[in-house]
Amino acid sequence: MSVWEALAILGVGLLAGTVNTIVGSGSLITFPTLLAFGYAPVTANVSNTVGLAFGAASGSFGYRRELKGQRRRVLILGSGSFIGGLIGGILLLTLPSSVFDSVVPVLILLAVALVIAQPRLSVWVANRRTERVEHGGALLWVCVFATGVYGGYFGAAQGVILLSLLGIFIADSLQRLNAVKNVLALIANGVAAVIFVFFADVDWTVVVLIAVGSVVGAQLGATVGRRLPPTALRGLIVVVGLVAAVKLLAT
Repeated sequence: MSVWEALAILGVGLLAGTVNTIVGSGSLITFPTLLAFGYAPVTANVSNTVGLAFGAASGSFGYRRELKGQRRRVLILGSGSFIGGLIGGILLLTLPSSVFDSVVPVLILLAVALVIAQPRLSVWVANRRTERVEHGGALLWVCVFATGVYGGYFGAAQGVILLSLLGIFIADSLQRLNAVKNVLALIANGVAAVIFVFFADVDWTVVVLIAVGSVVGAQLGATVGRRLPPTALRGLIVVVGLVAAVKLLAT
């Protein structure tokens, strides 16, 4: 690996860590870069997942203030992310990538639609809810589980999907929900990363570079993200989601 290649991977890792903490879709920065440098798709995917897991941990720590009072919510929804990430990681190692590749753009576009409709849908859900459910109820758990499967398999725009779902089913500020989103993404990516470390072909040089960059970037993302008003944050989510879908449809 040349010095310029190493610096490039470090740089995209930093950018991905920043984007992931604020909204998600950081993998759409790092993964194509690794492919452009000639890494095999599966090796690029697993190395990227392992490296970005460190950034996800950094982002969760950066949003620790917004996590206060949400322990039960995180534990319940986190179980869905854990099981889903475990299944997704196993699927990556056992199924051809074409199985998921065809549905990924659809999932991202759906997430964007959910973000746009989230304010109205939140009111609708609240009006139909017979009692306040702090963790969003069984349907949200199932959705978080399904997102965890996707996150363990590939994970691009996992944060967009999670944040849109949390905003619909849970009545809370977008910043607090963003903190929960970061933890749920960390759980799904983390359990998949552990599987990849033991059972996949991981390029550790790539992992270290992405990990260092994403850890720093996540702290930057936490600083910037919590200062964005809800409308701006929602708009950024929509833009990133649309870019993600276009990128995947173009490949």
